Amino acid sequence: MKKLLTFLFALLLMAPMAEVQAQNKALEKALKKEFKEKKKEFKKGGWKIYGTSRSEDVVLLKHFDKLMELDEDGVEIVGIASNFKSKNVGVQMAYNNAVVSYAQRAGGQVKGRVASDISGDGTDAEGEFEHFYAAYEREVEKEIKGELELSFSVIRDKGDGTFELQSFFIASESAATKARIRAYENAMKESQAAQKYAGKISEFIKEGVAGE
Repeated sequence: MKKLLTFLFALLLMAPMAEVQAQNKALEKALKKEFKEKKKEFKKGGWKIYGTSRSEDVVLLKHFDKLMELDEDGVEIVGIASNFKSKNVGVQMAYNNAVVSYAQRAGGQVKGRVASDISGDGTDAEGEFEHFYAAYEREVEKEIKGELELSFSVIRDKGDGTFELQSFFIASESAATKARIRAYENAMKESQAAQKYAGKISEFIKEGVAGE
């Protein structure tokens, strides 16, 4: 009887481990597929790795390995720069674009939730909330900068003396959430309506920001 109980206990411990292993394999398979698709996309579009002596394969493998390591906590943010001649300027443009794009998505997501869950209940504070959205996006821009880690960049020559650049950043979703909360706390000071519905809006802020 004692041996049977030990065996059953071992099975109970193995079951969640097997589930985790299956999930990890599925994630690894999905990332390998993304790796191959990204290589094809870069080759077809004439994109080349920029800013490192590492090969494309090594750069992409390190990128996807980092995403797999972070699992669901990993967020990929892409910054785009077009029509520039100075590559240094292009790098800064792509970084700024990533920051602004993330802030706009974060603001748009909260705006959508407020419109459906708060304003949809008959709350008449649209004008005041607009001030909050603008302030929140500005604050997110400030706060998210410290959370973006450049993974790699690709560049292509447009053939007219100008270039295009894409920079791929990785952020921790938990750290990004803290950044959005800090932004919210600062932006909330500018809106009585946001303060009134602080509990609900705080829940919206904590939701992950959807990609484009």
